[in-house]
Amino acid sequence: MRPGRTQRPAALSVIWLALAAPAWAEGELSAANRLVSIGGSLTEIVHALGEEQRLVARDSTSTFPPEAATLPDVGYMRQLSPEGVLSVNPDGILALAGSGPPEAMEVLDRAGVPLVLVPETFSREGIIEKIKTVGQALDVPQKAEKLAAQVAADLAQAEASAAENQPKRVLFVLSVQGGKLLASGAGTAADGIIRMAGAVNAVQGYSGYKQLSDEAALLAAPDVVLMMDRAGEHSLDADALFDLPALRATPAAASKALIRMDGSYLLGFGPRTAGAVRDLAQGLSAHDGD
Repeated sequence: MRPGRTQRPAALSVIWLALAAPAWAEGELSAANRLVSIGGSLTEIVHALGEEQRLVARDSTSTFPPEAATLPDVGYMRQLSPEGVLSVNPDGILALAGSGPPEAMEVLDRAGVPLVLVPETFSREGIIEKIKTVGQALDVPQKAEKLAAQVAADLAQAEASAAENQPKRVLFVLSVQGGKLLASGAGTAADGIIRMAGAVNAVQGYSGYKQLSDEAALLAAPDVVLMMDRAGEHSLDADALFDLPALRATPAAASKALIRMDGSYLLGFGPRTAGAVRDLAQGLSAHDGD
């Protein structure tokens, strides 16, 4: 089942896509055997459900499990080219909400290929809902219920264990450019995983990612800085990072409390997230008393 095909002014097309995701019937991708998965967590879920043989391509965030990375790459999920996605001749598209740009998603929606957008919220409940949504779309609800129950139990145990630790103020730094920190506020995957690991996001007062002034970073007073494993300028070692004016006088700098984790593992919010919660909580507890 698709949205109506009534004509609408081009200027309103982006607004329409933001407010009305493509409707879909349960099991809409049941016949899809040439499936494109857009979003690393969705690709992981498809594999965890044992339906990976139906995949013919994936986006660049889909790097786990390793065999997923051998599939053709249709591009970064937020910078998709409709031509690239359609070039693999898919008979179904499974995409994480937020995939884009909006114009590209609307072209894909109108291409006649069944398209399911999977909602995402950065919480235990959001992960379970993703698993069930994928299972319903692929018409394997029993597999999805079993996987969801396993993941829910694992997450509950991981969060309960993490809650026993002394809460830390954690600053998630997405990137460092020109000595300035791009840091996570509320409503992000980083904010969600910090809370699940029993810690507190050191940055409050805004949503999404924002470049922090040196003064704001100092006021955030993080006990620990959390970053992804990345190359280039983002790979500053602890000495260089904590020598930045924004961090030099923070509690984290006093003990060089820096945790780096694989980005798709840390921020994926999929079947592996319980492990990420445990690993992050363990890393944070290693800085108790710093």
